[in-house]
Amino acid sequence: MPVKEIIISGFGGQGILSGGKLIAYAGMLDSKNVSWLPSYGPEMRGGTANCHVVVSEEPVGSPILNSADILIAMNGPSLDKFEDYIRENGIIITDSSLVERESSREDIGFFSIPATKLAGEMGNQTFAIVILLGKMLAETQVVTKDSFISSLKKVLPEKYQYMIPDEIKALEMGMES
Repeated sequence: MPVKEIIISGFGGQGILSGGKLIAYAGMLDSKNVSWLPSYGPEMRGGTANCHVVVSEEPVGSPILNSADILIAMNGPSLDKFEDYIRENGIIITDSSLVERESSREDIGFFSIPATKLAGEMGNQTFAIVILLGKMLAETQVVTKDSFISSLKKVLPEKYQYMIPDEIKALEMGMES
């Protein structure tokens, strides 16, 4: 697998940083080199948040991304800000529950899933990020499903471990979308 550079972006409180951490940890479990660089505004919940994740066979030169292969945008401003960062033949995955437009680019793959709506139907809107990450795994195989599931057990705080079976259902829902 070549280097995969990923930007995950949205509002604080949507699990943006946790989603990136899950991918980075899964990459480590897959014996890859990884970096995870979170960024968020001072207001955090409700403000802007994004993270840069690199998963690579080779050592990671820099955690800071000026371009990327994959964008997961959980709100409109994130798509507006990062759409042009995506390289030709890259992919953008949006939450169509919160992103009202599609990409105008024809040189990338574009996927739009109503993740927040689907997560709400599951009873917990925080599953939206996992649904979108599931789609990313299905399209790119950046990490394995097994390593992602194992990362849930390592990354989620103990008080949220009871949610793992539903997190796995959300992952599979995204993979099948």
